[in-house]
Amino acid sequence: MRHIAIIGSGPAGYYTAEAAQKRWEDDVRIDIFDMLPVPYGLIRFGVAPDHQSIKGVSRRYEKTALSDNVRFVGNVCVGRDVTIPELQQLYDAVVLATGAPNDRPLGIPGEELGNVFGSAAFVGWYNGHPQFADLGPDLSGRHAVVIGMGNVALDVARILAKTDAEFEGADIVAHALDALRASHLQTITIVGRRGPHQIMMTPKELGELAHLERASPRVDRDDLPDEADDALLEPGLRKSVAHLRSFAAIPESVHADKPIEIAFDMFASPHELIGTDEDGAKVRTIRLERTRVEAGRAIGTGEFYDVPADLVVSCIGYRTSPIADVPFDERAGCFANDEGRILPGIYCVGWARRGPSGTIGTNRPDGFGVVEKIAEDIDNGALGRPDKPGRAGFDTLASERALDIVTFRDWKKIEEAEEAAAREGAPREKFVDIAAMIKARG
Repeated sequence: MRHIAIIGSGPAGYYTAEAAQKRWEDDVRIDIFDMLPVPYGLIRFGVAPDHQSIKGVSRRYEKTALSDNVRFVGNVCVGRDVTIPELQQLYDAVVLATGAPNDRPLGIPGEELGNVFGSAAFVGWYNGHPQFADLGPDLSGRHAVVIGMGNVALDVARILAKTDAEFEGADIVAHALDALRASHLQTITIVGRRGPHQIMMTPKELGELAHLERASPRVDRDDLPDEADDALLEPGLRKSVAHLRSFAAIPESVHADKPIEIAFDMFASPHELIGTDEDGAKVRTIRLERTRVEAGRAIGTGEFYDVPADLVVSCIGYRTSPIADVPFDERAGCFANDEGRILPGIYCVGWARRGPSGTIGTNRPDGFGVVEKIAEDIDNGALGRPDKPGRAGFDTLASERALDIVTFRDWKKIEEAEEAAAREGAPREKFVDIAAMIKARG
């Protein structure tokens, strides 16, 4: 019998469990650990609340989770409640699928000012992550700045711009929806260091901006390269750039009819965040440096200008959380590994392996690949003794430490309570407090 511990219950974790099931069938037992009492990680707390079709992939993970040889072990923090060396003594392999939950810092003066947030925190706030439920962003100002040229920046801008009616069918949490209802934002500026041909935004997400009820996207025609140059782009990026060109062609009369403008400020690098003298605790302005692109890199020109910013959300990337006893690559912001191998018996998948890149589906081949490496290491004897206690050993340790484990069946009770509490038209109202989650399981 093979015993595998997977740390993290997001897409990478469940795809790895699925791969292990297919590799060893009934000859494997898999425990999936999560520090929260609820599963699905990025699907629950990262995917935008108005993108319910993407969240539907969780049904595939549920099929795996309800298998006899897979167990969800929620409300257990690896590194605090149990250590990696302890898990190594219990399981043949420990797979880190912890994602990249921490914001990459901007690294400029003023990022400590009030109302400046990283996207992990801000997205966690409107998605109901317990760690960020009390974030309390101030939306009373007129100007928001979103830094980044990827889909997360688009999500943040879109959520800030939507009307109440446009959240029909979304699982945005009540505290965020209440704050957005009271918002006074008039401009949302999306800042990117490079130009249209270097954006990481995908066509579907970019195209959504053209259909918002009260907001219109604006692109400066002068920022667009010659249209003939688009032919050299890969098809997806070419479609995205076509959206930018259509935004640049929107008539002024359309902009005038909509109270919120989403302005793309490209070839602009954040230099400093500035607060006012009388209210220095909160951001009021972002100073940008005009850039040019050389060999794909943004080069500062020495030309600076200021843009009003009552709220700043930085969407420039994420970092994995280090875990004691596991080598970490500080530069890459993920675990130090060789194609998923970290140390004998310790592996990583998903963003914890490669950093925050790819789509949800990218994690599937990642999970299957690392399971093949585990199989190779088991077959050649690299993982030591074959008689580790696995689940039974962990249950003994958990009992000794009085750990309050939340199972997948407990989670289903939590889910039922969330669905019962949903406002009209919403699929659920998420619990944003861990104690409330645990209480809801009965």
